[in-house]
Amino acid sequence: MSATLGLQIDTDPDGYLKNLSDWSPVIANKLAEQEGIILEDEHWRVITALQTFYRKFEVSPAMRPLVKYIGLELGKDKGNSIYLMTLFPPSPARIASKLAGLPRPDNCL
Repeated sequence: MSATLGLQIDTDPDGYLKNLSDWSPVIANKLAEQEGIILEDEHWRVITALQTFYRKFEVSPAMRPLVKYIGLELGKDKGNSIYLMTLFPPSPARIASKLAGLPRPDNCL
């Protein structure tokens, strides 16, 4: 991916960062733009929680663990697939992981 800021960021064919250390909020916004998403506070809370999950467990969560973790971290009203689907369609675990600069979750197509 070549960002308009003159940055050259290596991604795999699906748009995931090859080097997780390349992640920044600017990169997240560029990746979100490619997905047709404008990142707002609700998105950033999930992205931050997802990065914490990754640091703790060293894996990107599939949908069920993501829903459970978001419920624990952000509250039961946020820990459901419908809420996450509105933020990161069509696949919250896959799209949120990409925007957080994490690898593709193993169980996501």
